[in-house]
Amino acid sequence: MLLFDDITKDGRLWAVRYNEEEENALYKAFTQWNDVEWLRTFFYANKDDLESYFKVTDVNEAIYDTIEDSDKLQCLILDLNPDTDLEKLFRPLDNNQTMALILDKEKARLNNIGGHPSWLRLYAIRLEKGAFIITGGAIKLTATMAERKHTLQELVNMEQVRNFLLDEGIVDKESFIDYNDSV
Repeated sequence: MLLFDDITKDGRLWAVRYNEEEENALYKAFTQWNDVEWLRTFFYANKDDLESYFKVTDVNEAIYDTIEDSDKLQCLILDLNPDTDLEKLFRPLDNNQTMALILDKEKARLNNIGGHPSWLRLYAIRLEKGAFIITGGAIKLTATMAERKHTLQELVNMEQVRNFLLDEGIVDKESFIDYNDSV
């Protein structure tokens, strides 16, 4: 069973809770990205990717950069004002996609100025223009998501949520809100 939390309290940004977990996918990502021990374990396990793709050789630097980027992204996501255009934050998952699809798979990341690009990603399903459901987040250190187990799992999560929505007849924000009101 999937549950959904209204992050912005105005129906524009939601986050999925898998299997009735206490923490939704958005908060779970931010919790991991601010946990020094979790990050240390992750970066040591993925040190080759960190070095080859981002040219970062110091795990402590990677931890610091992750926490800093997480704080920026968290402020950006959680401090959205009613006029914020979420279309500027979320982009199609496929960089070559030119038009929006029904329940499109999307990603959000920071555009860093200076230093290396951010490796933090939030993944979402686009309900319609300006309305998204966050399905998860990951540290992406490779060119494609299929290259590593943890990012591949995010693809699986997006597909699971998309299939759930389609199975429930949810194809836009209105049908999504109707579904949530009935649960």
